[in-house]
Amino acid sequence: VQLEESGGRVVPPGGSLRLSCATSGSFSRLNAMGWYRQTPGSQRALVAHITNSGNTHYVGAVKGRFTISSDNAFKSVYLEMSSLTPEDTGIYYCNVWPREDDYWGQGTQVTVSS
Repeated sequence: VQLEESGGRVVPPGGSLRLSCATSGSFSRLNAMGWYRQTPGSQRALVAHITNSGNTHYVGAVKGRFTISSDNAFKSVYLEMSSLTPEDTGIYYCNVWPREDDYWGQGTQVTVSS
């Protein structure tokens, strides 16, 4: 299994960003995909997930600002981020949901700063 995240960059507060995740390989289970965020001193935490039936779930302060989507049977998974705040800064990873620790990719760094 390979997961490759991209799209992270420095963005000013209030800005928008779209993250992409390309998946490949043979998954032992693939019923849902998620985006996770890691900040310094903290463990990776779920930001949002989407099921294979299209149901979505968002965690905490990202509700109403982030949108998770996917296509091609989870070949690509996206995270649309808007109204970004410095608290959104971190390394963003995609993974199955619930997470499989053998699957982590390199992540993509998002920095919200003026």
